Amino acid sequence: MKRCLIALCLLLLAITIQAKAIREEINLAEEKALISYAFGMTVGGDLQQAGLEMDYAAFTEGLKAAMEQENARLGRDEAIEIVQDAFERAMDRQAAELREKEITFLLENAAHDYITITESGLQYQILEEGSGPKPSADDTVLVHYEGALIDGTVFDSSYELDEPDEIPLYMVFPSLSEGIQLMNVGSKHRIYIPSSLAYGERGLGQFIPPYSTLVFTIELIDIIKEPEEE
Repeated sequence: MKRCLIALCLLLLAITIQAKAIREEINLAEEKALISYAFGMTVGGDLQQAGLEMDYAAFTEGLKAAMEQENARLGRDEAIEIVQDAFERAMDRQAAELREKEITFLLENAAHDYITITESGLQYQILEEGSGPKPSADDTVLVHYEGALIDGTVFDSSYELDEPDEIPLYMVFPSLSEGIQLMNVGSKHRIYIPSSLAYGERGLGQFIPPYSTLVFTIELIDIIKEPEEE
């Protein structure tokens, strides 16, 4: 009887150890799958953003060849050269499309009778006309503003903080300073700044793509005067 109990305990222990090993194997497999999926999404997102289309079967074959270091159809240097060339051509194609899109927008926007175009190429629309003074290039102004792309994507806003901002006009790029100097205190304008007067063909990081016309909606609340020295 005693031997039977010992044998039963050993059997239960073996089953427990085996079940634990199976659970750990399943967990490791799930984690491996999750990590693999995350890598696929990350790489795929970068490729999609770059405008590159993939042959999934060939992509998987190349990935497997690199990971297992066998049956590779290309040398590493050759593969890198092909990838670089593909990215450059995709970027050139995207830049041309963005440039064409901007030109079309500016031409269509300029055709509206409520748009005024300055000598520099700046476009603006008077939403509300104020009666106060106009600032000079050396002034600091108190403004509420929203900066957006032509598709409506907002990249900066004082409205989100529910607090106007003090801006020294000599510290912003000249085209924005020019637009604000056209305003009387109490005015609200929408200012369209072509990329040639802003961030140009390079854009600004991930927030402002190349060839982006910037659309600023600005309320000029006041001109900040420095206290006079005694």
